[in-house]
Amino acid sequence: MATPPDINRRARKILHAVVSEYLQSGEAVGSRTVTRRHDIGLSPATVRNVMADLEEMGLLAQPHTSAGRVPTPTGLRFFIDALLKVRGLSSKEKQEIRDRTGVDSLDIDEVVQRTSRMLSEITPYAGIVLAPRPELERFQHIEFVPLRVGRFLCVLVATNGRIENRPMQLDLEIDKAQLERIHGYLELLLRGMTLEEMRKRVLEQLGDEKNRYDETVAAALRLSQAALAVPGKGEEVIVSGQANLLSTNAAGEGDLSRMRDLLQALEDKETLVRLLDQAMGSSGIHVFLGAETAHEALGESSLVATPYGPDDHPLGAIAVIGPQRMNYGKVMSIVDFTAALVSRLAAGRLGD
Repeated sequence: MATPPDINRRARKILHAVVSEYLQSGEAVGSRTVTRRHDIGLSPATVRNVMADLEEMGLLAQPHTSAGRVPTPTGLRFFIDALLKVRGLSSKEKQEIRDRTGVDSLDIDEVVQRTSRMLSEITPYAGIVLAPRPELERFQHIEFVPLRVGRFLCVLVATNGRIENRPMQLDLEIDKAQLERIHGYLELLLRGMTLEEMRKRVLEQLGDEKNRYDETVAAALRLSQAALAVPGKGEEVIVSGQANLLSTNAAGEGDLSRMRDLLQALEDKETLVRLLDQAMGSSGIHVFLGAETAHEALGESSLVATPYGPDDHPLGAIAVIGPQRMNYGKVMSIVDFTAALVSRLAAGRLGD
């Protein structure tokens, strides 16, 4: 966001102090609290004057005449974008995340399940993971297993190790030797492509006149076309720790109807996919604050999300949802490190 006018270094320090105190206590913050707990080097009277200026800018609000100030949505957004210093995780914290997610020993499907649970346990809010989308994954192997006459099982192996099985029907008789030749041809033709790229390549080859006269190539293309036309599994969103939100006022103070609406929103996969799609469309960590989610039930909540997978080809997203009054620095560090781990696993090159 653009820097508000006249937000000088002194005003930034005071805004940082007020927002930090509010996020920790949930109470309106007065000038004496700022001078007592933060190294501002100013008198309470001066701090009050700066806080009044920040209120005029729309960054702070005063709930009651005699009360201190709280950040407005604009003030909280400015704090996150321009003032927040995200601390790094300790070696112990990083190892705990590795252990809980199982990235050192498990496949990608199990890891995304465990990642969602880990995020809800370690933050502690609700953890959300958009599993790798088959349409976006790259595949290193395609194989056909004959089941019975006219029935085949297409086995697709992604570069991250995920296996997808697609039963299909095609009136085609193929012996074992021809099947081996088909697999060798498809290995050269389709290896490293996404499903959409595979479909395009197969259609191109089907349109090539010469391929109609090679029995093995023709059979391989017919099998591939039939297999790739079979719908794969849909988008999978894993949510864990919804119960955590009951104790963190993620829907607003004492409002049971809002909490019910929030929990229902977390069951609405389309809402979550839409938000995570936005996070996948930009690099780095994306923080959605309340109204920015464009969903009324999430109006008092915040969503911290980031994509995972190759920078130019994200496969899914990882997120934490909780109250707007959350420890953003810690949550952002956890989400960022976890996404980096899962990215390396998804790329098949997990490292230190």
